[in-house]
Amino acid sequence: MAKPSGAPLMDARPHWFPLGRTHARAVLGRVVPAVRRAVRGSPNPSVTEIALRSRCPFRVLVSTVISARTKDEVTGEAARRLFAKGATPRALARLSERTISALIYPAGFYRTKAKAIRALSSKLLRDYDGRVPDSMEGLLSLPGVGRKTANLVLTLGFGLPGICVDTHVHRVVNRLGIIRTMRPPETESSLRAVLRRDYWLEINDLLVMFGKTVCTPLSPRCSECPIRRSCRRIGVKRSR
Repeated sequence: MAKPSGAPLMDARPHWFPLGRTHARAVLGRVVPAVRRAVRGSPNPSVTEIALRSRCPFRVLVSTVISARTKDEVTGEAARRLFAKGATPRALARLSERTISALIYPAGFYRTKAKAIRALSSKLLRDYDGRVPDSMEGLLSLPGVGRKTANLVLTLGFGLPGICVDTHVHRVVNRLGIIRTMRPPETESSLRAVLRRDYWLEINDLLVMFGKTVCTPLSPRCSECPIRRSCRRIGVKRSR
């Protein structure tokens, strides 16, 4: 598993907007409502479901750590097994890494994640009185937590502003041609500069569901895409 990035965000750079910020802002203003309609009725990502059921920032945090490079259905089941054994920092800090590994298997990098889950649980007890911090700085101080995880905890766990950029979000906005970035942190900075603030909380869920069903990594379903007229199809070599 890649080392989480806790580096501060760069200011958005002009060359990240090939057609300008005004154009990017206008396209996103059309795209977000269209994508929302397109994915209506689709299953929520597993971490979102956990957040809706539990309203617990700690469960959101741990399930997000489990979810990295792991299929949604695996994440949901792994989190269910783990939380059945312990759903608080104190309970998980008492479990061994071996036990946590067995409970979250076959999540990707399950041993590394088990180590991080146990370590962040201990740090929460030691430094935060067992409570998940509601700030980017506090979240990034936890083992195994990078900007993607921190943003998801802020948005889903606390309902605070944040833009979580995973592979789907990064791919879709670059494919649209309104943003040209190399790494997710650059995409986050770009979106913070041009995306309406009232779209921040939902953008990850919308583009994750859209990226899984329509704007897939290989051979996207461009013929049935509701935003095809706004898309420059950057990098698309084959589509359906």
